[in-house]
Amino acid sequence: MSREVIVVGAGIVGVSTALQLQLRGWQVLLLDRQGAGERTSFGNAGLIQREAVFPHAFPRALGTILHYASNRATEVRYQSSMLPRLGFPFWKYWWNSQPERHRQIARHYAALIGHCLEDHLAVAALAGATHLFRPGGYLQVHRHRHSLEAELEAARYKEEHFGVEYTVLDDAGLQARVPGLQAGLAGGIHWQQPLAVIDPHALTLAYLDYFLAQGGEFRTFAATALEAEGQGWCLLGARERLTAAHVILTLGAWTPDLTQGLGWHPSVFVKRGYHMHYAPTAPAEPAMALLDADAGYVLAPMRQGLRLTTGAEFAPRDAPASPIALDRAETAARRLYPALGARLDPAPWLGQRPCTADMLPIVGPFPKGSGLWLNFGHCHQGLTLGPTTGRLLAQLMGGEAPFTDPTPYAPARFSR
Repeated sequence: MSREVIVVGAGIVGVSTALQLQLRGWQVLLLDRQGAGERTSFGNAGLIQREAVFPHAFPRALGTILHYASNRATEVRYQSSMLPRLGFPFWKYWWNSQPERHRQIARHYAALIGHCLEDHLAVAALAGATHLFRPGGYLQVHRHRHSLEAELEAARYKEEHFGVEYTVLDDAGLQARVPGLQAGLAGGIHWQQPLAVIDPHALTLAYLDYFLAQGGEFRTFAATALEAEGQGWCLLGARERLTAAHVILTLGAWTPDLTQGLGWHPSVFVKRGYHMHYAPTAPAEPAMALLDADAGYVLAPMRQGLRLTTGAEFAPRDAPASPIALDRAETAARRLYPALGARLDPAPWLGQRPCTADMLPIVGPFPKGSGLWLNFGHCHQGLTLGPTTGRLLAQLMGGEAPFTDPTPYAPARFSR
């Protein structure tokens, strides 16, 4: 079997996949239309979320649905033109979010999440990148008692079934952890196991540098089409064509652009999100990331400043940025943490997260021809799961026994 492969897409998932293959003896060419980690992987809360064994579910409570439908929420906003095309995937998403179905999905999700720390630490040790990790987890804060009680019920379930570790904090405990935090909060949860990344883009580049030092190749190449050719595949660009027996698509939200020409249309939709860096005006910024659970944003200390990430925006993938989501999140964040200072970036960063209606990533062989492989659809957990799904795919490609049953993540589930 040929051990040469082209990986298309150099975000954290693509770079991690390329590196996992290289560690198993593959000769890997990594491609992207721009620099590594410069699209969706560039902007995130920088959390490797060991506690995130439950993927984000579609809301079930009527009050929450109406709150989002008003299109005035901080957590979610949408362009009305998107509603017709989101109807079917949202219905499937809602159906998969039924409590028993969601718990079944969580078991499959946890089979990946449970390995995220060890996989990142193993790769980071090779790449000399462990200095980019900040241990200690993060704080999830709640303004409202009812949302805290619901989350505590879920936390107990996570602890019992998935080994998740946490501490419950009252308002005084939160104030002690984060001086200057808004007083009078209902309480919060300190998730203890996650690792924080102080510069996610630098982490992707560190993994890439190790890949290159070990003989891997990275090239700028904008693939416009993909075709079967003989016993392999051909990637078409503006002025060049590349062929290989094995091709892996790790293009995130842009992966369907290449698979649609092959007659395969997975049930994938896009959540857009923004971030901005701020200068804290307090003597010291928070020691760990803060998730405002009732408003859907994160404040995360980074090398570049205090990063504010927004909730989800449903708009055309490539539509121009809108100021609304960031303005709403900033207003809420200034109430929670009044020491949030001035904006530091000339413009907000905008990224596009690929999401599946069953909340599971798409990892495995393309269902319409051998030699083509997929690794995308991680939604909010591309940073968390990049090395883990990369390892799973590398095991499948090399004929190794996979560390978990790959069936729940198989692309073939969208071909029925």
